[in-house]
Amino acid sequence: MPKYLFEVSYTVDGAKGVLAHGGSARREAIRESVEQAGGHLEAFYFAFGGTDAYVIAEHDGNITAAAQALAVAASGAATLRTVVLLTPEELDAASAQQVAYRPPVSS
Repeated sequence: MPKYLFEVSYTVDGAKGVLAHGGSARREAIRESVEQAGGHLEAFYFAFGGTDAYVIAEHDGNITAAAQALAVAASGAATLRTVVLLTPEELDAASAQQVAYRPPVSS
């Protein structure tokens, strides 16, 4: 299954919820949500800085990952950025493909 990195930033209400219920409860809520969508939660970490949490999850594909991201965004408790992760073998396969490309150049 493809892997996705979700970079999560909590809104004020989202941060209040984490403060009230704790980090482990938030991880379990995310695990339940991912598994309900047919995926698997691989990792969940809180962090300092502009990104409050990093989530790595496996989903059946882009549609399921997008549905997960939309559900989070629609809650209003967090904003997120979704990154598709590639294995080294997938990059090997991509680098073996021939792609026609003409870079922009100044005349």
